[in-house]
Amino acid sequence: MSSGTDLDEHLALLRRRWLVLVGCVVFGGTAGLALMRLTPPAYTATTQVLVMPVGAQEPGNQVTARQREPLNLDTEAQIARSAVVAARAAGALAGRAPEPAEVSVPPNSSVLWISVTTGEPVGAAAQSRAYAEAYLANRRESTLTAMAAQQQAVLAKLKQVNAGISLVIKELGGLPRGSAEHAIAAQRQGVLNRQAASLALKYDALRTVAVTPGTIISQATPPAAPSSPSLPLHLGTGLMAGLLVGSAAAYTRDRLDRRLRTAADVERLTGLRVLADLSGPRDPDVLHELACTVVAACQGATTRRRLLVKALPADLYASSLAEPLAVTAPLSVLDGSDVRDLARAEAALLLVGLGRVSSTEVSAAARKLAEHDVPVVGVVTATDAVPSFVPLLEPRPHTSLGKLVATGELEVSVSAETTPMQALHHRRRPGNPT
Repeated sequence: MSSGTDLDEHLALLRRRWLVLVGCVVFGGTAGLALMRLTPPAYTATTQVLVMPVGAQEPGNQVTARQREPLNLDTEAQIARSAVVAARAAGALAGRAPEPAEVSVPPNSSVLWISVTTGEPVGAAAQSRAYAEAYLANRRESTLTAMAAQQQAVLAKLKQVNAGISLVIKELGGLPRGSAEHAIAAQRQGVLNRQAASLALKYDALRTVAVTPGTIISQATPPAAPSSPSLPLHLGTGLMAGLLVGSAAAYTRDRLDRRLRTAADVERLTGLRVLADLSGPRDPDVLHELACTVVAACQGATTRRRLLVKALPADLYASSLAEPLAVTAPLSVLDGSDVRDLARAEAALLLVGLGRVSSTEVSAAARKLAEHDVPVVGVVTATDAVPSFVPLLEPRPHTSLGKLVATGELEVSVSAETTPMQALHHRRRPGNPT
């Protein structure tokens, strides 16, 4: 089966169950709007912080298409939302624990976006600023601590080199000039002097480096409108959920509901051919065409002269008007009232009252007829009026088909090729003479 056919079948299913689908979609949209009204508003404030390198102690970072600075901002973003920074921010807020911060890094930038979402716009702005200031203070303090440790290490190394230089100078005083020992000691003194000069320059650089951890380039301000709940988000989610649930409900309802409401349901659920649908507006000649179809279906390659008409439900005529249909043909019409009808019938026609029977009942009736070797030529569907074959009023040299639902059998003597067919276009109750 092609994908186009599958899609057509799914669309046809949704068209049949459109009320279920539309109901679920409307309910989903309404539920989304109700949830939006019940959700308290939340406000988001954002502070933008420009992060700067703080000196030689900054760890190297690989320069990529996303990160073109020698500063790892992904690491800085993790630090900005750490517990240490949150504790500093709580101290700035007079001990009130702030909401968790969301930190993002725009590509190819050295800027941190520190956002805080709370139920109050003023509180959101204050907490965002507190996080930014706490992050910068923590970064400055960490940088100063690291630089102080580096200075101590350089200073200790410098003192060790200077002590070595003093020892070499004393050793040179006791060595004769021109000796090998004197030359080696002099060379060692030169190396130590160069190390001391390098360490002195590094120590001076560490002492004079400017520590600038960063700066706030955009202060958080109280937002004028809440960031959530969002009408498009809640409404769209509700409608999509309703669409999914409605599709599933329509599919389940269509598979479980076996009641026949339209002629298409009969063919789809039972596989029987519908000869005529009399449930809605129709052409005036539809009854005449029905008679022609019945006669043609009953003859075929083998002449079939006895037609069994079975009404579903059995009381279909008792609750519906009858549309008389008069034709003349070499057929005998049986209604099943005689115990011999099922054995004598050579073909069967089912009259189905739409909305009153299920496909299971129709299929069961067709199987029962098949068990007695009585093929079903087709189905006639109706709602407020069902057809009945009646004798003609004017005398003819042939016998009419008779009532479609009548007691017993009407014998005929004229062949179908020479017998005309005529439809009467008035209504009567079955059993009443015309």
